[in-house]
Amino acid sequence: MLRKVRITLAAVFYVLITLLLLVFTGVTYQWLGWMAKVQFLPAVLALNAVVIVALVLLTLVFGRIYCSVICPLGVMQDVVSWIHGRKKKNRFTYSGAKNWLRYPLLVLLIVGVALGIGIIVTVLSPYGTYGYIVNNLFQPLYIWCNNGLAAIAEHYDSYAFYSKEVWLKSAPVLAVSAVLFVAICVLAWRGGRTYCNTICPVGTVLGFVSRFSWLKVHFDADKCKNCGLCSKNCKASCIDFKTHTVDYSRCVTCGNCIEKCNFGALTYAHAPQKAAEAKTEAAAETTDTTRRAIIVGAAIVGAEAAMGQLKKVDGGMTVLQDRETPERDVISTPPGSLSVKNMEQRCVGCQLCISKCPNGVLRPSSDPMRFMQPEMNFDRGFCRPECTTCSDVCPAGAIQPISVADKSSTQIGHAVWCRQYCVVLTDEVDCGNCARHCPTGAIQMVPSDPNDDTSIEIPVVNTEKCIGCGSCEYVCPARPHAAMYVEGHEVHKTV
Repeated sequence: MLRKVRITLAAVFYVLITLLLLVFTGVTYQWLGWMAKVQFLPAVLALNAVVIVALVLLTLVFGRIYCSVICPLGVMQDVVSWIHGRKKKNRFTYSGAKNWLRYPLLVLLIVGVALGIGIIVTVLSPYGTYGYIVNNLFQPLYIWCNNGLAAIAEHYDSYAFYSKEVWLKSAPVLAVSAVLFVAICVLAWRGGRTYCNTICPVGTVLGFVSRFSWLKVHFDADKCKNCGLCSKNCKASCIDFKTHTVDYSRCVTCGNCIEKCNFGALTYAHAPQKAAEAKTEAAAETTDTTRRAIIVGAAIVGAEAAMGQLKKVDGGMTVLQDRETPERDVISTPPGSLSVKNMEQRCVGCQLCISKCPNGVLRPSSDPMRFMQPEMNFDRGFCRPECTTCSDVCPAGAIQPISVADKSSTQIGHAVWCRQYCVVLTDEVDCGNCARHCPTGAIQMVPSDPNDDTSIEIPVVNTEKCIGCGSCEYVCPARPHAAMYVEGHEVHKTV
């Protein structure tokens, strides 16, 4: 019963959090956004004390239930391992804990967070890893299916779906996502929870806490026949049937061992105080296990509750030349991120903000210091002052919640005019796109010749009023280099 309850809750949670990451509209976040905020590492980085305490208490009572139900990367490994297990049964064996690897990787994560080394944080974060795997590998497939439905709906004059462009945001990020996905799947295929119990820092932390959990898997040595089925079906490789011991730091409370034991020698209970008490209560263990399984399910649910591609053409005739991304001395980070440093230290790289950005401004960084973390680029859109989606969805505190009023007055950077690329001077034509579309009025058109009021007008940027939204860079017609580009600020300020 324990195993069935765990599988049911894990399946529901896994499907819903995957939909949260896949769906590019804001509909799913309204209902499922809390699922991202109850992930352990994002909660720690966001200093979300309520979630942290709830998860620690959950682990102290039930063991590493978090890893079996709430963590999507853990559940993904279970799915891969289950597929292999259908053909090759009883394939696991007990192995000792690889503490020589677990603890150094935990220290490495702490150092990466402290120093803001993005590639360390994003690669070692289980939720972040699953997030960018879904965003880079699975979401394009989802969008293509969505676009097919949109084409069918449009044929019948329905607008139930709308198409969205699929494009490569970052080749290095895509490559790393694919490599990590394959590596984790291979580890799960061969060894079940190998990644969780040798690499994952969250598993290491919760493993330490679970040593003291109130409910644990216990052996009854008098009933055990040393058949070894428990060890052969333990995906965490933490049960030594020869010595009748369980490594509780690696046990994820999956219930596989209890279900496979044919002699009732394993129970999920509080440690018995006396051997005699264990014998007299043996007859009631099956009922107790069922009751406890229901309690586990209720506790988990309660804890959780607390917590259109268009071709780019000019006039339908000439294909436009692609724009080259400008070299920026400082990248732009979204309003609410406070500073580049705050983003580097708190972002786990789940890319939920990138997936949900309705303007196509955010994309994953290829820079090692910010690897997989979002940075802003304005060749496909600009950061609209009325949009706060990224700050609404961030679970780690890398982008703090911000109101529309505050966003409109937050300067994340400033526009820079490149005289040599401006079509006003290169082609001697009137333009003024940047000034017309600037939402703060920070760009004015002035005569190119100060002594001739009738001379062709060029843009001038008032950097004190500019908020760095990127509208000028986006609408600039110059190719391949925009005549306007946004230079980011290390620390945001209010204008």
